[in-house]
Order: sequence, then C-alpha cells, then structure tokens
Amino acid sequence: QVQLLESGGGSVQAGGSLRLSCVVSDDTYNTHYIGWFRQSPGKDREGVAGIETTGTTDYADSVKDRFTISQDNAKNTLYLDMNSLKPEDSAMYYCSAVPPPFHGVWTLGRFGSWGQGTQVTVSS
Repeated sequence: QVQLLESGGGSVQAGGSLRLSCVVSDDTYNTHYIGWFRQSPGKDREGVAGIETTGTTDYADSVKDRFTISQDNAKNTLYLDMNSLKPEDSAMYYCSAVPPPFHGVWTLGRFGSWGQGTQVTVSS
C-alpha cells in the first residue's frame, strides 16, 4: 500500500523559503517516480518537481532555479526546498508517487497516489 505523509507547509512572505518533507513507504520509494504537485482554488494541478529512481530530477519551468527536490534514502524521505517564494506559489502541495512506466513532472497528480497535502501561503 502506498503511503505518503507530507509536512512542512506554512506561511511566509514573498522572497522567503520553506522546506516540505514527505515520508514514503518502502516499496513505493524504490520503484515509483515520486515528486510534488500543487493545486490552488480554481486552477489545474501543476506538477512541480519530481525525481526518478535513478536520481534524475525534473522541474516545472515555473519553479526552475528556485525549487530543489532531493531525497534521503536512509529515511525514505523526499524534500522540496522552496526559495525566492512568490505569492503565485501559494497552493496546497501534495507528495505524489507514480507507478512505472509513467514518469515526468506532468504525471504528478494525474497518475498513482498522493498524500493529504500541506498548505503553502506566500504573502506579498
């Protein structure tokens, strides 16, 4: 069973930083494409960042050079470091796991499973 538990959201001013964490169940962590997507009211889900089982990372253009996805294999934990946050980054952020053969940022939130989400609010 896929288990994804997010933490780390909160409120921050524009230009600030936040780190999101996601603990992933064992089997999922080693076999799935995992990452983050976000959704705000009235908007479509947007894949933000993902990481392959090989460690290759992938980002949406809207967050490149500001967000960094990483993982701690010893803890089965996925991280999203968000810097230079903008008000338009405000959304519910979800940790997502996509089963093979699917992969790529575009698959996050469209295939597989995701957690309960954590809210990120950026004020101007």
